[in-house]
Amino acid sequence: MSAARRRRAPARSAPARSAPAPARRGRRGVVRQGPVRTHWLLLTALLLTLSGALLLQGYTQHSFDDRPDQAATPSAADGVPAAVRDGGPVIDAAGAQPRSAGPKPGTIALTFDDGPDPQWTPQVLDVLRHEGVHATFFVVGTQAAEHPDLVRRIVAEGHQIGVHTFTHTDLGPAPGWRRSLELRETQLALAGSAGVTSSLLRPPYSSSANALDDREWDAVRQAGHDGYLTVLTTQDGEDWQRPGVAQIVKNLDAAPHGPGPVMLMHDAGGDRSQTVAALRVLLPQLKARGLHFATVSEAVGLADPVHPAGAADRYQGLALIWILRGGDWVLTALGWLLWAAGAISVLRAVAVLVAANRHKRLRRRAWGPPVTEPVSVIVPAYNESAGIEAALRSLLASDHPVEIIVVDDGSTDGTADLVESLGLPYTRVIRQENAGKPAALNTGIAAARAELLVMVDGDTVFEPDAVRHLVQPFADPSVGAVSGNAKVINRGGLLGRWQHIEYVVGFNLDRRLFDLAQCMPTVPGAVGAFRRSALLAVGGVGEETLAEDTDLTMAFCRAGWRVVYEERAKAWTEAPASLGALWRQRYRWCYGTLQAMWKHRGALVQGGQAGKLGRRGLLYLLMFQVLLPLLAPVVDVFALYGLVFLDPVRIVGLWSAFLLVQLLMGAYAFRLDKEKLGPLWSLPLQQFVHRQLMYLVVIQSVFTALAGSRLRWQRMQRYGSLKVPAGG
Repeated sequence: MSAARRRRAPARSAPARSAPAPARRGRRGVVRQGPVRTHWLLLTALLLTLSGALLLQGYTQHSFDDRPDQAATPSAADGVPAAVRDGGPVIDAAGAQPRSAGPKPGTIALTFDDGPDPQWTPQVLDVLRHEGVHATFFVVGTQAAEHPDLVRRIVAEGHQIGVHTFTHTDLGPAPGWRRSLELRETQLALAGSAGVTSSLLRPPYSSSANALDDREWDAVRQAGHDGYLTVLTTQDGEDWQRPGVAQIVKNLDAAPHGPGPVMLMHDAGGDRSQTVAALRVLLPQLKARGLHFATVSEAVGLADPVHPAGAADRYQGLALIWILRGGDWVLTALGWLLWAAGAISVLRAVAVLVAANRHKRLRRRAWGPPVTEPVSVIVPAYNESAGIEAALRSLLASDHPVEIIVVDDGSTDGTADLVESLGLPYTRVIRQENAGKPAALNTGIAAARAELLVMVDGDTVFEPDAVRHLVQPFADPSVGAVSGNAKVINRGGLLGRWQHIEYVVGFNLDRRLFDLAQCMPTVPGAVGAFRRSALLAVGGVGEETLAEDTDLTMAFCRAGWRVVYEERAKAWTEAPASLGALWRQRYRWCYGTLQAMWKHRGALVQGGQAGKLGRRGLLYLLMFQVLLPLLAPVVDVFALYGLVFLDPVRIVGLWSAFLLVQLLMGAYAFRLDKEKLGPLWSLPLQQFVHRQLMYLVVIQSVFTALAGSRLRWQRMQRYGSLKVPAGG
């Protein structure tokens, strides 16, 4: 697209009394000068919300400790009090002197860990209900949040609920803040799912009291200070090892003498079919021996540790559950979107490369008889004194006959005077009050003598053979306009290299594809040629958009003309040399393109050449220049999520593969344009600055368009670097 001298008339001089100048009115009403800011707050809020949801999802799903129970590594136990090591399995560590207790003789406290599980917990509950046995379920917070109906069923059927941490983490080596977070989040999950809280805790990877080590004891003491009773075990069915039904029954059938046991089984964490089968055998067997089953608090003779949750905890718990569910939905949606975007991007890369190769072969053929008729070159100029001389001298050096019409659009830097003082042959200067680039072009079109017109920006220099190559496609009477090959002249620094890569790889590869598909959406203002009669037939250059070059090209397509790309017609243009200047230029381009797409949306339902523009060109622009860039911030957030919570090697591998595809495309595009490959070393760095700037430009443009705001024209700064580089 043109670097676009899309300008607005400056405000007229204010009267001496300094009255405020009235707002400029055009065909579309008052131009709003104030920038739109609300959407950035909205975008920031959305990204922060997404990041928060992904962080919580990553914490709950990918910090889940699913090691087997025997995997915990014990440490020294010098700090564990003897009264605790030799005491009962229920420990109150709140006071200075910890206390412990066990079930009454003849009473069994049957407990289950790691649930609830949608497959095995209902089966366990069915067996318990059939046998009239109440048990205690130590639930994992994430499981409770995912299956709240099972938590409600556990409570409703008279069983007791306890806390088994939020992510089944080993509390011993965990820092204090992590321990508190694990317990608090589990309480919220219980409050949100069943409207209760519980002061019973079983630390994951714990066993009997005499197996406590110093780190586990520290976690038990911290939990005690927070009001929890820690419940350990005296008999482990070891069903997590799946040793067989008979062995599980044997492990739990040998009830010790004295205090009753706290038996450990599992209703989640893997295949628990052996657990369910063992229960059907074990419960009748123990009941027949006169043993009584009770919850932990009943077995020890404690007050009920399960209480109704407060309103605040219930609401927070419900919010937690919905956030986790929302995170699941977001991850699922993102997964599908990213796969779709990746597949579409790969297909695009293949299509572009195949089209470029085919286009290269087609361009070896002549368009027809050589076009030798003179050409009128129109140069709209507004404050172009820094580069206008180089531009005009390059045009006069053309090996094709030209007349040059410089339309000075109310310049204030003496551009017209400079051109006239040069005394250049075949050059006319037309002065007019500032009316904008489209008006300047229309003035030049009206004054032109030739049928073939070349439009060139005042900051662009042509190769000597550029005009000749640019007009040869007009040998085909179906061709109405020709796009040339715009190249960046100021390639110094990273920003210059990135734009050079963008012009060669992005713009020019796309133009080859558009040419073959006969849906060229833009002839850049820097280097383009048109039939004068066709221009007049479509009403000249329109003023409705900020992308007058795109608007005009689409109008040509809709009028039935073919628009082609001639890569041999090379012109050199200045690119923005700062991020701020680049932002302003691309914002103008993108916003203008959106305007043009909306203006010509009727092409979607038309036939012929117009239909090709609508159903090929417009949809391509919508997909790859609007929708995918809008998705890009989410891709970046998800990539960070993957580095933290998923397999970072895989994420880096995928990114490297994506980068390799870009490098291969870049190398091929550079080869087609006969460019040296050196600047491609900066392509990986482009992903961390330039890419983000481009998708932020799209976001800004889309929100500006949706808000109905008008964008001010801002002229790009000139750097005085215009000259044809030696050797091209």
